[in-house]
Amino acid sequence: MNTAESSPAASGLAWFKSSYSGTEGGQCVEVAAGTGTVRIRDSKAAAGPVITVSREAWTGFVGLAASERSA
Repeated sequence: MNTAESSPAASGLAWFKSSYSGTEGGQCVEVAAGTGTVRIRDSKAAAGPVITVSREAWTGFVGLAASERSA
């Protein structure tokens, strides 16, 4: 995992929130896929820090989360 970066550095990206997030706000994150990386931020703090991980790390995380959800 890379260190957090400021959101302006990633401001030109298309951010997406999970369809499971609902409309109430709450504990949501947004993700944006870049070239070779995925950026993650708190949806309530869009101007806050952004975490950058490799696509492989993100794929592993999503796979683990999906397997935990179905268990």
